[in-house]
Amino acid sequence: MNKKIDLGNGNINRLLWEFSLPAIIGMSVNALYNLISRIFVGQGVNSLAIAAVTVALPIMTITFAVCMLIGIGGMAMISIRLGEQKKEEANKIAGNAALLLIVLPFLLTCIYFLYSDPLLRLFGATSPEVLLYSRDYIHIIMLGSVPAALGYGLNNFIRAEGNPRFAMFSQIIGAVSSVILNYVFIFTLDMGIKGSALGTVLGQLISTIWVISYFLRGTSQIKITINSMKPQVRIALKIMAIGFAPFAMQIASSVQQTILNQIVLAYGGDLALSAVGIIMSVGMILIMPIVGISQGAQPIIGYNFGAKQYERVKETLKKAIMAGTALAITSYLVIIIFAAPISALFSKGDTALTQLTAHALSIFFAFLPIVGFHIIGANYFQAVGKPVQSTILSSARQVLIFIPALLILPNFWGIEGAWWSSPISDALSVLLTATLLFFEMRNLPQKSNLAS
Repeated sequence: MNKKIDLGNGNINRLLWEFSLPAIIGMSVNALYNLISRIFVGQGVNSLAIAAVTVALPIMTITFAVCMLIGIGGMAMISIRLGEQKKEEANKIAGNAALLLIVLPFLLTCIYFLYSDPLLRLFGATSPEVLLYSRDYIHIIMLGSVPAALGYGLNNFIRAEGNPRFAMFSQIIGAVSSVILNYVFIFTLDMGIKGSALGTVLGQLISTIWVISYFLRGTSQIKITINSMKPQVRIALKIMAIGFAPFAMQIASSVQQTILNQIVLAYGGDLALSAVGIIMSVGMILIMPIVGISQGAQPIIGYNFGAKQYERVKETLKKAIMAGTALAITSYLVIIIFAAPISALFSKGDTALTQLTAHALSIFFAFLPIVGFHIIGANYFQAVGKPVQSTILSSARQVLIFIPALLILPNFWGIEGAWWSSPISDALSVLLTATLLFFEMRNLPQKSNLAS
């Protein structure tokens, strides 16, 4: 079926299902991989190794931020250009984005190796044991940053041109490969935390090869050629402007993680640092299905916004929010009921770690049911090419509100203040999202371009 008919005239429920389900599965599989790999590290090495991975998380998040800066920004622009029937412009966007996905992660890797130990100490590796583990882990991860970034970014372009299933399989292939290789390297070859990092990098490489093969087959709508990769400053700046919101969100997440690591270290030591690592892994599996819905809605919203079919834009947004909220409520119930058993999976018999983590999980995600509204609302502004609003919303939850709460509340409540910073941030960021969306919907043109 012709792509314009699909996105421009197809049933919104069906389109949202077709685009979101693969994204949900792909994102959830990746999150599940992160969860399983942390379990492998906890069971196959020790709790200090989980703390080391927690220390490495801000650095990995910065790398992922660069991937989102280009990948998400490029996807939004490509979706709009395809809606406008400007395929040559879409090709130039994809080519310039591919070049940026190679150059920027390479530069970031060089910076990391120049300052690795100071960075690891900054992010929480205060003890010699944790520093050693984190150094062994992140050195290998950073060596694989370029192919990982390229695979992630190009996979977004596959979704933008209307092939979400292939994009889903790209994520599944990488995640499943990483889980298998993690198990082999940690438990069979006894490589410890280095085995976890190596399994992750090789799994990402396999996924990237799969993604690149899609464009080499010659059947894709988007064509990435040497000519399309010719640098164009205007295109590069526009990609980064639109992708700045998710980039800022991830950079904010890195800052948040760094401060959180330092706070919990001060009030709870390495045990609390390990608990944070578990919380982050569990949080990914809870949030990623909602992110999958937002990613599935993005090309539908972007295409119809470009085609000036504003009623379809509103309908997609409304139904995406409803679906995201339903998933958020389900995830919340899982955490409330199974916090202790989930925590025990990571602890290798460490009762203190299990109890601390279960308690922290129940507080940290107390307002999870309303987070879906915020995530999808922020993604809406990104999908329609409004980076200012999207950046404000994306940064609110992790910078404007969370970080001040994190710096203030522990002074009164100790470690409990660190855990309560998250739900307070969730609640206030949802109020801000509702305010911006209210004015956006009021100002959106009431009449759509219904021409076929």
